[in-house]
Amino acid sequence: MIVVQTQTVTVPPPAHTRLAAYPIPESPSHSATASSPKTTAVVEMVTDDEEDEDEIDDPRETANVRPGRSARRPPSRWFSGCSSALSGSLPKYVEIQGKKYQTDQVTNITPAIISKIPLRLHTQPNHPLSTLRAMIESHYPDYAHLSSFSPLVTPFKNFDELSFPSDHPGRSATDSYYINKDLMLRTHTSAHEVEVFGSGQTKWLLTADVYRRDEIDGSHYPVFHQMEGARIFATNANGMQEVKEDNERLAHHLAMSNIIIEDVKHVSETNPVQPGHDPRFAELVAQNLKLSLNSLMLKLFGDVAGEGPNEPLRVRWIEAYFPFTSPSFEVEVFFRGKWLEILGSGVVRQATLDTAKVPDNIGWAYGLGLERIAMILFSIPDIRLFWSADERFLSQFEQGKITTFKPYSRYPSCFKDVSFWIPRGQSLHENDFCDLIRDVTGDLVEDVKKIDDFLHPKSNRRSQCFRINYRSMDRSLANDEVNDIQSRVVSQLCNQFGVEIR
Repeated sequence: MIVVQTQTVTVPPPAHTRLAAYPIPESPSHSATASSPKTTAVVEMVTDDEEDEDEIDDPRETANVRPGRSARRPPSRWFSGCSSALSGSLPKYVEIQGKKYQTDQVTNITPAIISKIPLRLHTQPNHPLSTLRAMIESHYPDYAHLSSFSPLVTPFKNFDELSFPSDHPGRSATDSYYINKDLMLRTHTSAHEVEVFGSGQTKWLLTADVYRRDEIDGSHYPVFHQMEGARIFATNANGMQEVKEDNERLAHHLAMSNIIIEDVKHVSETNPVQPGHDPRFAELVAQNLKLSLNSLMLKLFGDVAGEGPNEPLRVRWIEAYFPFTSPSFEVEVFFRGKWLEILGSGVVRQATLDTAKVPDNIGWAYGLGLERIAMILFSIPDIRLFWSADERFLSQFEQGKITTFKPYSRYPSCFKDVSFWIPRGQSLHENDFCDLIRDVTGDLVEDVKKIDDFLHPKSNRRSQCFRINYRSMDRSLANDEVNDIQSRVVSQLCNQFGVEIR
C-alpha cells in the first residue's frame, strides 16, 4: 500500500448547491435501451368526479405492466403539483400498493413511477444489482443487513432529520416525488438513518430503491438503488479503544495490498470537526471510515480497474460537502484510464445521533449508487437495462458472479422534435417534460434534449423545442408506431400544460 497525502483541497460548495444526500455520479453515456420489467402492480387514480371513493374498478384507470412489448403503453394519465404550466383536474386519490393517499396541490408522483415501487431489483435473484448488494454485504459480515423499509417517508424524515437547509433544492417538487405535502418518496437511503440508529443498530448496511425526478439519458433514471453503510462508536475510553484497534486491523490488511491511496487530511479548516466533537476522536473516526472504504474499493475494483493484472488499484479522496456530515469526503477510483466518482461519505452530524437518542456516540456513514458501480463492473452501457425483462439481458447473469454484459442487436433510433409556446406567466421544468415522456412511452426513449429555448422580445412568450430519441432494445420501432407515440406525447403535452404547438 502506498499513501500519498494530497496537498490541493477542493473547497466545498455552499449547501444550496447540493441536490440531495449522496450524489449519484455521472457515468459515460452510451447508446442502449431496455424494455420495462414485469410487474403486477396496479396503478390507480381517483378523480374528484368519481362517486364512490372506495371502489376503483374502471379498467381504464389501471395499468398492468407486462414484460416486452406490452410495456410500450404505460398509463398515460399523470399529474403534477409543480408550479408550472398545468391544466386539468387533479385526481382526488392515488393508490400505491393497495393503499389510497389523498392528493393535494403538491402531488406530482406519476403512474410510471408508482409501477416501479414493488419491483425492488436489489432483491431479485441473479440480477446484477442483487449480486452487487450481496458482494458488499459479504465484506461487512458482522453488520446488520437491512432492505425492508418502505419508500414512502415524510419530508421531515427525508430532509429535516438530516439537517437539510429549508431552501435546499432537493426539497423542490421539480426534484422530488410527492404523494402529498406530508408524504413523499425517499430521495436517499439516509432518510432512515435516525430510525436505524434509534433502533439500537451500531453497524449496519441498508439497501433500498430511491426516487428523484431527473432527465432522460443513458446514465439517469428516476428510480435507482442506494446502499447506506454506517457505524457508530461510544464516546468513551472503550469506544476510542475500539476504533483504534479496528484502524490497526484495517491498516495492516491494506499495507499488504496492491493499492495506491491519494488521501487528504482527515480534518481541516475547510472540512472541520463538528462543534462538540473531541478532535482526536473525530479524526480517528474519519480514519476508520477511510480505511473501511479503501478496503471495500479493493474488494470491488482491485482485480478489474487496471489495464494489467499487476497494476495497483488507485483510490483518491476529495473533500466534499453534505448537509448531514462533517468532515465529508468523496471517493474516486482510477478505472481503466480515468477517475470515476464512486460514493460520498463523512462523519455523521451529531444532531442526527441526538435525534436518534444515541447522543453519546460518534460515527460515520457513506452512500453509494448500486447502478453506478454495476454499470462499471458488468459493462452495462445504459441504466435502463437494469429494468429490462428481456431474457437476452437477464439470462446473462448469475447470482454471485460478475459477468461482462454482451450487447445484443442494436436497433435503429428515430428522432422526433416537438416545439411549442408556453402560456404567458407559466413555466415548464425539464423534469416535468421528462416525466410526461416516461408515462407515455415507457422506456422506449433513449434520451431527451432541449435544443432551443427562446423568449420572444415583443410578445414575451417563451418557446421551447425538445428532441426525443426513440430507440427500443427489444425490436425495431416502425415509423407508424413512433408517429403514433409522438402524437400521444404532443396530445398529453397540450392537455397537461396548455402549450401551443408550433
